[in-house]
Amino acid sequence: MKYKLEVTKAGKSLHEGIYDFDDIESFGAAWKDVWIKARERWMGKTTSIGELMDSIHEGVLDELNGAQITLQKLR
Repeated sequence: MKYKLEVTKAGKSLHEGIYDFDDIESFGAAWKDVWIKARERWMGKTTSIGELMDSIHEGVLDELNGAQITLQKLR
């Protein structure tokens, strides 16, 4: 099944994509995309390598904290 996955926070789109969800692996792969995009955005905001190494996962979680997730089944 094809779904549109959208992640928004405070009215701003953090991620949007069309995915085929057939099983847990395909669902997990979609969330891997969300994580990678959030990490790339966060890495672009850091000012030092020390900051990057110390808190990369925490920064991604902070960015996704409070986000709204929408799944829309496509025909």
